Amino acid sequence: MTLYGGIEAGGTKFVCAVAGGPGDVRDEIRFPTTTPQETIGQAVDFFAAHHARTPLAAMGIASFGPVDPNPSSPTWGYITTTPKPHWHNTDLVGPLAAALGVPVGFDTDVNGAALGEHRWGAGRGVDNLVYLTVGTGLGGGAVVNGKLLNGMMHPEMGHMRLPHDWEQDPYPGHCPYHGDCFEGLVCGPAIIERWQQDSRTLPPDHPAWKLEARYLALGLVNIITILSPQRIIMGGGIMDQEQLLPMVRADVQTILNGYLQTPEILTEIDAYIVPPKLGSMAGVLGAIALAQDAAGTDEGINS
Repeated sequence: MTLYGGIEAGGTKFVCAVAGGPGDVRDEIRFPTTTPQETIGQAVDFFAAHHARTPLAAMGIASFGPVDPNPSSPTWGYITTTPKPHWHNTDLVGPLAAALGVPVGFDTDVNGAALGEHRWGAGRGVDNLVYLTVGTGLGGGAVVNGKLLNGMMHPEMGHMRLPHDWEQDPYPGHCPYHGDCFEGLVCGPAIIERWQQDSRTLPPDHPAWKLEARYLALGLVNIITILSPQRIIMGGGIMDQEQLLPMVRADVQTILNGYLQTPEILTEIDAYIVPPKLGSMAGVLGAIALAQDAAGTDEGINS
C-alpha cells in the first residue's frame, strides 16, 4: 500500500504519523510544540528517515491557526496571526516540502479532522458535515458537497458572537480578540477562569455544564441554520464529559423550537450530533487524508 506522512500540528503538541490509511499506521511520534525551528525540525527528521527507507507519496499537514490555506497565495502553508508566542507568520509547509520533495496538502486541524471523519469515521455516507472541537480553544471545520470548505480563508466558527446573559453569567470571556465570542465562552480556559476549577474536576451535576451546554447549543444552532449540515461531530477534551452531549442535543431542540421539521432534529438527533469515531486520531488521520488528496489518489478511502 502507498504510504503517506501526516502531521496534526497542535498548539500544545505535534502528532506525526506514517500510514496508508486508518488500518495501516506504520509509525507515530508525539512531541511538544516548542519553537518553530525545534518543532518543525523534529518533524522533518522523523519523516526524512522514513522517506529514505520507504518513499512517501505525499505529506498532509493539519495545523492550528489561523493559517493561509490558499495555494495561490505567497504565504500558503503559513501559520499567520496566531497568538501563540514565536509562531506568528511561520512557514510550516516549506521545510517539509524542501526536505522530502513530495506534494503537500495543508489545512487547519479542524478541517483536517472533518475530512478524516468524512472519509473514515462518523461522517461516512454524508456529503455535508461540520466537525467541532472544544478544548483549549474552539474550532470548526466543514465538508460541503464532499469537499473541505475554504473561501477567503478557512472557517473560524469559534469567533461567532452568541447571546450573552450578563446577569446569569458575568464572565467577560477568554478570547484576546473578542472576549465573549463562542470560543471565549466555552473553551477549557474559560471554564477554569469562570469557575476557578479545572473542567476535569467539576462533578457532572455542577452548574458549569448546564451553562456550557447552552452556549454550545447556541453555537450549533447558528451553524445548523447557516450551513445545514447532514451531521455534526463534536470532539475535543471538553466533550469527554459524558453528560454534556445529551444536554447539548436537548438544548438544540429547545432553541430551534420546532422551526426545523426534519427527522435529524426531531427524532434522530442522537445520530445527528455525534462524537468522532476516529477519537484522538481524527486530526492526524485527517492529515493523512489531506496527503492522499495532494497525491491525487483515493487509495485507502475504504481502509
